[in-house]
Amino acid sequence: MSGVAALGNFDGVHAGHRTVLDLARSLAGRIGADPVAAVFSPHPRVFFRPDDPPFRLMSDGQRARALREAGMARVETIRFDAALSSMSPESFVRDVLVGQLGVEGVVTGADFCFGKGRAGNAETLETLGALYGFAVAIAPSLGSDRLQAGVKISSSAVREAIREGDMERAGLLLERPWAIEGEVGHGDKRGRTLGFPTANVPLGGYLRPRAGVYAVRAHLPGRSEPVGGVANCGKRPTVEGTEERLEVHLFDFSGDIYGQVIEVEMTAFIREERRFESLEALKAQIAHDSAEARALLDRQRAS
Repeated sequence: MSGVAALGNFDGVHAGHRTVLDLARSLAGRIGADPVAAVFSPHPRVFFRPDDPPFRLMSDGQRARALREAGMARVETIRFDAALSSMSPESFVRDVLVGQLGVEGVVTGADFCFGKGRAGNAETLETLGALYGFAVAIAPSLGSDRLQAGVKISSSAVREAIREGDMERAGLLLERPWAIEGEVGHGDKRGRTLGFPTANVPLGGYLRPRAGVYAVRAHLPGRSEPVGGVANCGKRPTVEGTEERLEVHLFDFSGDIYGQVIEVEMTAFIREERRFESLEALKAQIAHDSAEARALLDRQRAS
């Protein structure tokens, strides 16, 4: 490979991650190398705790696009498996970073750990870098003056905000709206009979946000501008739903997008998901939710 590797999981590619990526670009410029993101797949948490609930903030495709947008020349994937998890810190550096990737430099965050039992840390990496002949730079943890004092910008902090339905705080940490990407599938067509047709997007490995209704913006293939809408994320208790999904009603849109991949930005929480006594009551509430979502999106656009 060669180059300066920004090393990590980078789930979310949030503001804290971008300090690592910026430092990698700076180091690469100084030594005349390409800045490269080196990411793990699957996420180590998936490997060690396969029965955990879904937790990802991004698909691999979203992550790769965000890393390239942050200035990485390319994205290299390190396969996380049983063999990798059993490597000592030195074996990981010698066999993977040097032997497989051929790094000229490595940049990580201050809390990065690696090797069997998470035995290696930033100090270990600096020592091994000197031994194996590559530069090492460590990016400090990043706070945020836009949020309450003492908040550390991390994937865990983003997940907490999303679980609470606080999309404004999640967006501040990410420096962009949190978005779910997926292929539009066929549902039960009930939204169409209610006068509010929906695009049904599977949640897959994404973290489950607070169940409820959201104002959203959807990026559709072939369109330069996102389309506003209102979405329900959850199980749809009024119709005895059991599968968690994202159902998006797009405003002023009538195209056929079945089978297409769309990306839905979750911009604001409107209300909790709840059961209604009748479909007529649900229809009236959707109309109310749609009006509120339009107003929220208009205010966001004007700010």
